[in-house]
Amino acid sequence: MWKEPNRERPTVEIRQSQTDFSQRLGPLSSACPWGLRDLMLLHGMPKKSTGHGHDTSYASMQKNYCFGCGKNNPEGMRLKFAYDEETDSFICRFRLGKRYTGPPGHAHGGIIATILDEAMGKVNKLRQVIALTSQMTVNYLKPVPLNQPLRVKSREVRVRGRQHTNMAEILNAKGQVLARGRGLFIAIDPRRMFAKFVEK
Repeated sequence: MWKEPNRERPTVEIRQSQTDFSQRLGPLSSACPWGLRDLMLLHGMPKKSTGHGHDTSYASMQKNYCFGCGKNNPEGMRLKFAYDEETDSFICRFRLGKRYTGPPGHAHGGIIATILDEAMGKVNKLRQVIALTSQMTVNYLKPVPLNQPLRVKSREVRVRGRQHTNMAEILNAKGQVLARGRGLFIAIDPRRMFAKFVEK
């Protein structure tokens, strides 16, 4: 007989020494990197940021159903990121429960890719842009264990016009890199592309 699956979610831990992403970038900054809650950037498509995106202004917007970070998605992972000024990177600490199983005792490769994509997408906030994933490569270096403390760390590689290249790594408690991703993100005008799909 079919049973309702256990709705496990990653446990998120944020170091106090890091800057809370939502505090630095405003109340909607925990939304998906290209998320629907971030659709209405008040100043349109911005130029290069002089800071770390802390002055980005957002309109009060819709619910966030992003699978990776959306707090309104009951099936999602609800990952939370912090900005680390010392390393100029974003960090999320988490554990993966049984629902994310791939090989026995380890995470599914698609979930690993999702976490890397989510982490790299956060980096685009530093340039005050909404950008969609165009290409992504993942190197699966070691199996990612379930029910163990993990962290994902992401940073910018380069920016050329609308093309933003970022990278991310998933590490275990010993600091060993388990998976590494590199992604190309294209900055878009969210008003034109997604406004009609947004739920308030």
